[in-house]
Amino acid sequence: MFILISALHPFVSSLLLMAESFVVVHNVAKRHNIGTMARSATAFGVTEFILVGRRDFNAFGSHGSTSHLRFRHFHSLSDARLYLKERDCDICGVEIADGAVAVNQHPFRKSTAFLLGNEGTGLSLKECEICDFFVYIPQYGCGTASLNVTVAASIVLHHFGGFPERTRDGNKFSVAEKTMKQARRNYCTESSESVSEERKSKRENACDFFDECRTDDSTSTPLDVLFNG
Repeated sequence: MFILISALHPFVSSLLLMAESFVVVHNVAKRHNIGTMARSATAFGVTEFILVGRRDFNAFGSHGSTSHLRFRHFHSLSDARLYLKERDCDICGVEIADGAVAVNQHPFRKSTAFLLGNEGTGLSLKECEICDFFVYIPQYGCGTASLNVTVAASIVLHHFGGFPERTRDGNKFSVAEKTMKQARRNYCTESSESVSEERKSKRENACDFFDECRTDDSTSTPLDVLFNG
């Protein structure tokens, strides 16, 4: 199997020149990891960084790379999957799982979205259900059971490959002019309809909370209940 893929690798790489790559994270526990992954995403030509669940993130570690990367947000994994399938993307789970293929065997055939799991527990069952296949990163030392999620993302994105190498400026790669601007720093933007829907939901939840906090005493307020109850 490996010999066959290696023999086809130049052909596969030429196909991937026309492919796109995406990074998908779902309710990542440590939000500062997003910034570091964004830096790797820009270095390896990722088309979009997709956040599922929570939209806020910490750009620490991005070194300004978030200005060169498109972010997209979905409230659910099913919505994210639908969007990616409309773009004819495979969804690849990065996980040490049964049936996973070593990433250095280059099992990619077209545009691919890489789904990264939680830093502590990896991919959940619900996340695994939307994946078409899985890759893992072979390890050769005995000192750790797995890699940090940001390191794993970098290795996998580099192996996806197929892109022309960026020109260099001295001993570093040249950086393009900033092309993206987030409407709010460290906050993934959405369509106006989606934002309105989220605000409406928050207002409704707030109303429910205040209703529950009301008492027969007309002078009592929800804050009284919170701090004096």
